[in-house]
Amino acid sequence: MTETSESTDKAELLRQLRIDRSPRRRPRWRPWLAGLGLIAVLAGAGMLWLGLGRSEPPAVRVAVARAAGQAAGPVLDASGYVTARRQATVSAKITGKVTEVLIEEGMRVKEGDVMARLDDTEARAQLGLAEAQLTAARSQVSEIRALLVQAERDWDRQHELFRRDLVAEQSLDAARAQRDSLRARLANTEEQIRVAQESVTVTRVLLDNTEIRAPFSGVVVAKAAQPGEMISPISAGGGFTRTGIGTIVDMESLEIQVDVNESFINRVAPSQAVEAVLNAYPEWKIPGEVIAIIPTADRTKATVKVRIAMKSRDPRIVPDMGVRVSFLVAPGPGRRTRAGVAGVILPAAAVRAEGAAGVVFVYVGDRVQRRSVALGPAVGADRHIMEGVAPGERVVIAPPDSLRDGQMVKVVTGP
Repeated sequence: MTETSESTDKAELLRQLRIDRSPRRRPRWRPWLAGLGLIAVLAGAGMLWLGLGRSEPPAVRVAVARAAGQAAGPVLDASGYVTARRQATVSAKITGKVTEVLIEEGMRVKEGDVMARLDDTEARAQLGLAEAQLTAARSQVSEIRALLVQAERDWDRQHELFRRDLVAEQSLDAARAQRDSLRARLANTEEQIRVAQESVTVTRVLLDNTEIRAPFSGVVVAKAAQPGEMISPISAGGGFTRTGIGTIVDMESLEIQVDVNESFINRVAPSQAVEAVLNAYPEWKIPGEVIAIIPTADRTKATVKVRIAMKSRDPRIVPDMGVRVSFLVAPGPGRRTRAGVAGVILPAAAVRAEGAAGVVFVYVGDRVQRRSVALGPAVGADRHIMEGVAPGERVVIAPPDSLRDGQMVKVVTGP
């Protein structure tokens, strides 16, 4: 009984010490753990890519390219006044007393119209005397010519008789002397007639000077004399003598003169288009153009005077009115592009110069396109682009150096 129990215990111990070589089943949770790790890695990479892709794009300002021939906005504003190139205070050529004044303020006069008359009594008397002297001289000429004809005949007879030895030489000399004397008297009298004619002309001018006439057509803006007052071409002092009858202005010569700060005079050019607005009529825009830039500066105000012609004539425009002028971009002549279009106008800050050519960044669909353009002349603060940009396209103003072709940008407004 004892031996049997010992044999059983040994067999059990040997069974326990035996190596089990049968295949074991792997746990099911291990593949799931590997899949979750892979998903985590992919999720991290995706988050990193999304973080990098959603970085804030650069903010830029854009401007619309406009056709070179279309109207542009103002590049400079200035204030000035309406002035008249032809304005005169009309006075007499002689000193005299006013007998009649034919003008009133606001009256239109034509060139040569009589504005006033002076006392002409003395001038008429002098004219009568000169005409009488002329008549007397002419009558003397007729008498002398008749005597000269007779003297010429006497000379011919005496000369023939002397040739035949029928008269003495003394008779011939007397006939010659009579003829030569009458010839001299005739020449002298004819000269007196010429002098008398000149005297008549002078006195008629003096008489005409008693009528004060308009030197050109215009509108009377001031009446300075009344009948009974003395008038003189020069001031007599004391305030008792007038120096003018009235002032007239040629309304066809009205123009605008403005003072432009010398720091901005480079934005103004001859024939540049402008738009003027009178202070009295703020809703009325008057087209015009620059006539000339006066080639001198006012050192006290640091300004340069600019003359501007108005293309619209209207009775509401009068001298010395205040006016505000806007200088517009003057599209340059420019050459035609291959497409037959005269190019576009862009802000100069939108163009990045690269040698003789230039580069702009065109905003298209939240991104920018880098384009090479053909540069034209500068027009104020803008630049004429001959090729590379079409009218209506938007370009980036002052593109940063880091901006690249195809880069996404964000458009902002304001400075």
